[in-house]
Formats: sequence, C-alpha cells, structure tokens
Amino acid sequence: MNHHRIRTTACLLLAAPGMAFAQAQATVKPDGEFRYALGLAASYASGNTSSSSVNITGDGVRATAGSKWEFGGKAVWGRIDGVTTAENLALGTQYDRDFTPEWFSLTKADYLRDKLANVEGRYSLFGGVGRHVIKTDTLTWDVSAGLGYTEDRYVNAADVKGELRTSYGRAEVLLAEESNHKWTDTTTFHQKLSLYPALRSGGGYRGVFDSGLSVAMTKTLSLTAGLNYRYNSDPGEGLKKGDTLFVTGIAMKID
Repeated sequence: MNHHRIRTTACLLLAAPGMAFAQAQATVKPDGEFRYALGLAASYASGNTSSSSVNITGDGVRATAGSKWEFGGKAVWGRIDGVTTAENLALGTQYDRDFTPEWFSLTKADYLRDKLANVEGRYSLFGGVGRHVIKTDTLTWDVSAGLGYTEDRYVNAADVKGELRTSYGRAEVLLAEESNHKWTDTTTFHQKLSLYPALRSGGGYRGVFDSGLSVAMTKTLSLTAGLNYRYNSDPGEGLKKGDTLFVTGIAMKID
C-alpha cells in the first residue's frame, strides 16, 4: 500500500464518529487560574478486517486581564490489517502579553512528528505582535504577525529545493488570524489560520487551519467536531501537499 492510499485510509478512519474526537477547547476566563480540556478515544475491530486506533488530545490555558498562555497537543495512531495508517504527534504553546488595550506581543513554539509525511520532527519558534480587532464577551478576533525559524528533520532523506536532505531549516514569516465565538450559553466555535511564508527566495510556504465546534452537554462534558488542514508547498517527492483531518466525539473540561 503506498503512502497516498495510507493517508486517505487514515482520514476516513479518523472521520468516523465515535472513533476520534475534536480538539478540546479549555474555558478562557481572565482570573489567572489554569483550566484544561482533555479527550481520549480508542477503537478495536477484528474479523474480516483488523483495525485499531487511539486518539488523545489536551488543551490548557491560563488567562489574566492582560495576558494569555495557551498550550496543548494531540496524538493520533491507527492501524488496519497490520499497516500503520496514522502516526502523528503535535505539540504547541503560545504566550500573549498586552502592552496596550489593543496591541499584544506573542511568543510561539510548535513541534510536529508525522512519519507518514516523512517528518521525524518539525521544530518552530516565533515571536511577534498582534492586535485585538474585536474583544467582547461573545466574540474575539485577533490578527498577528511575526518572524521565526523552522527546522524539519526527515525520516528518510528527501529531495527539497533540488537537493537530497536529511534536514531543512529556514527563517519564516508568521501571519495569523484567530477568532472565538460564543453563539449561545452552551455552543462555542473557534478557528485559527496561520501562514508561514519562507523568507528565502523560492522557499515556499506552509499553512495550518484549525477549527472546532463545542456543544456542552453538562458542565464538564461536551460534544465536539473539528477540522484541521495542513499545507506544505514543497513536502518532498512523492508526498501530497495537503493533509486534512476531521474528527468528532466528546471532550471533558477541568475548570
């Protein structure tokens, strides 16, 4: 089975209700307290088809009147008939600090491991500034920009920019927008789009889009649905430029 077919199978597996969950959304309150949201799901089937999957996600936040620290991660693993269909780990953190009521500074770090995409490890660190375009109790919308550095380390040597490489580092620009919507007392929606153009001429760009819908069933449990899309203009020979993941399930909040 080739990589393209494996990744297609993985997306279909993860999209099945009850077999995965959307990224959890921790409650944001400007009181200086840590709050978390966690999710865990697993499935196993045997017979004509043997399959298993494990999905873990976690999200934490600490907010005050003038700052916000977010951190979290998600891990996905799946196997069908002895073939690994998903093996992905993503971790990230961002700290925002207001220096005026409208403007804030940011520091951001990310890590990605995705063996099926030939990424042994992707390490990113960024700094920049942002603006609170809208900041109300029911809607927030921020835009931000910055500079940083990203290094990819590959499982197998990859043809990148006309050379066979085991790793590839580059300076990148960060351009992002993010919004949080409180539609009702029980329904919230979050989306974030981040673009990472390389500063080097002809260096290409990356893009990441995350969105999640949460509907509370109780004070601690919520029904969730989320969409993640990751794009790389130059992923290496034989690999697709885009990866899409849609998941549904249940998340637990710890306030």
